[in-house]
Amino acid sequence: MGREHVLIIEDDADIREGVRILLESENYGVEEAENGRKGLELLREETDLVILDVMMPGMSGLRTCEEIRKVSNVPVLFLTAKAQESDKLIGLMAGGDDYLAKPFSYAELLGRVKALLRRYHVYMGKASGTGEEKENYLEMGGIRIHREFNEVFVDGAAREMSDIEYHMLLLMMRHPRKIFSAQNLYESVWQEPYFYSCNGTVMVHIRKLRVKIEKDPQNPKIIRTVWGKGYKFDVDSR
Repeated sequence: MGREHVLIIEDDADIREGVRILLESENYGVEEAENGRKGLELLREETDLVILDVMMPGMSGLRTCEEIRKVSNVPVLFLTAKAQESDKLIGLMAGGDDYLAKPFSYAELLGRVKALLRRYHVYMGKASGTGEEKENYLEMGGIRIHREFNEVFVDGAAREMSDIEYHMLLLMMRHPRKIFSAQNLYESVWQEPYFYSCNGTVMVHIRKLRVKIEKDPQNPKIIRTVWGKGYKFDVDSR
């Protein structure tokens, strides 16, 4: 694997500089943008991660993320001065993969960066493949998913998935009928310790996933809620 590239979109020059120095010390390639529009100009196919401030003048981080999602599934780590759970959920709904509240420690930032990049390279198909991958799919209930790369088809139609959505769906399809608690899902997908406040994060991504795979997301049949226990992929639902 070659050098990984991170794009920092942050209007605070001191934060940009501190994050850049940290990431370059870990041998990441880094590009910087002081606003959303400049960040969109710097986004490349080679970009492996975007670190994005939520509160910026002009184009906000939320709007910038929405624009990124129109052209790329690159993981997005939000930096936010707001610590309210509702603000974090709004960021996830806009297409973000993770968030970090300011002020943050560089150790915590680096941990989030490494976790997102690790999942991205494992599950997004950044490495070149072989012809054997054509058979490396799981298929059930009208859904076909690649076991290694982010390729998902629902009734033959391709579906664009974020890193988190893909990883969550793959995990549940590997264990059909298993009931996953919010803690199971969070610790398996995010690879971080679970706290009660993480429930909302899991719920948001389940909701987004249902929109992409369910015929009627308001009355889900594929990813079912088992009240008081969690969620399961119902292989007999379609």
